[in-house]
Amino acid sequence: MAALKEIKKRINSIKSIRKTTSAMKMVSSAKLHKAESMIYNMLPYSEALRHVMESLLTGDYSGPLNRERPVMNVAIIAFSSDSSLCGAFNSNVSRELQKTIDKYKKSLSDEHIFIYTIGRKVYDNIRKTGITITKNFESMAGKADYNTIAAFAASLIAQFENNQIDRVELIYHHFKRAGSRELVKEPLLPVILPVSEKQGYQHGEYIYEPSREKLLGTLVPKSIKLQLYAALLDSNASEYAARMIAMQTATDNADDLVGELTIEFNKSRQQAITNELLDLAGGSL
Repeated sequence: MAALKEIKKRINSIKSIRKTTSAMKMVSSAKLHKAESMIYNMLPYSEALRHVMESLLTGDYSGPLNRERPVMNVAIIAFSSDSSLCGAFNSNVSRELQKTIDKYKKSLSDEHIFIYTIGRKVYDNIRKTGITITKNFESMAGKADYNTIAAFAASLIAQFENNQIDRVELIYHHFKRAGSRELVKEPLLPVILPVSEKQGYQHGEYIYEPSREKLLGTLVPKSIKLQLYAALLDSNASEYAARMIAMQTATDNADDLVGELTIEFNKSRQQAITNELLDLAGGSL
């Protein structure tokens, strides 16, 4: 009987955990739907900005934000989540950030490598290694605030223009769909300007007011802010997708385990009943 009580206790415990994982899956699914909507709502603006920049970049252009120069100071921005239970989402970001830091340490000292983290998990993981974090934006993980991210991008642009940093790299998960995401590392500064694939555009065909350089001087910083904001949205959506899948897997495993324990419980109970009947039959004899 003691074994039966233990199995029954385990079944009830697993069922309780299953309720939690199922609820977390539903919450993550709702948040993922909202994050997807934010990404899709941003796409028309992103496409329009790209089209305008392509029209302006129909000739040679060299601005202060797209000039390559030797890397003497580098800034690395890593996006993670504030909470766990999302599979290998955070560990992948921390591992890629560590690899990137080690690569730059071959040619730069620690004081020339600036680490910015968005999310408490990557901040905690990297801090344990003894690496100094320049700044952590914990409140931005899971909360896409454009004004905050735009102010951060503006400070990076100012540092780049003042030669305080020579390169800025982003590490984040790019969201493709609910079951697919990709860990990417891409440059934010210097800017890789889009090149129009359309033929027939000539720089002399347009009259710009104000000048083409002034327009690009406004649009290029906007594109940098948009790229940083898009990385934040991608990371948030990827986090919710990873947590939804992890909780679905945990729920399925709980169902399988409850089924196995139920079979074991029934077998043990049947064995106990059989033993009691044998004891009764032996007593009557």
